[in-house]
Amino acid sequence: MSVECRLGIVVSRFNRAVTENLLDGARKAAGELAVAFTDEDIFPVPGAFELPVVARELALSGRYDAVVCLGAVIRGETPHFDYVCQQAAAGIQQVALETGVPLMFSVLTTDDVAQAMARAGGDIGNKGYEGVVAAVQTVEQLRRVRG
Repeated sequence: MSVECRLGIVVSRFNRAVTENLLDGARKAAGELAVAFTDEDIFPVPGAFELPVVARELALSGRYDAVVCLGAVIRGETPHFDYVCQQAAAGIQQVALETGVPLMFSVLTTDDVAQAMARAGGDIGNKGYEGVVAAVQTVEQLRRVRG
């Protein structure tokens, strides 16, 4: 896969131990795919709820071919988990549809920290890595469709 593209990365600081691993995976994939993204293309936000608004600005900036959203929402004792997960997912999807810029939902929504760590570089892989791969593949297909 050899697609020239520039990625913006929006990463939640909440559950930092998990999201730093996701960001490491994103960096690794970008390096392997020779995709342009530097520290200047990384935009930390407080939590998953804030991912869509910053992702929207990146998509509208014209600087990025795709935006990868990294986060981790871990279930607690209250329904807060459900609201944050649903709104983060809906917001990211809305921005992608509204702007036509691919946004990758690399936001973990897990029952506990062990599940999150398994998906952030553990036994199940790294969803940050997979988000970059999916972004590049989506950019490639959109370019084919758009001619």
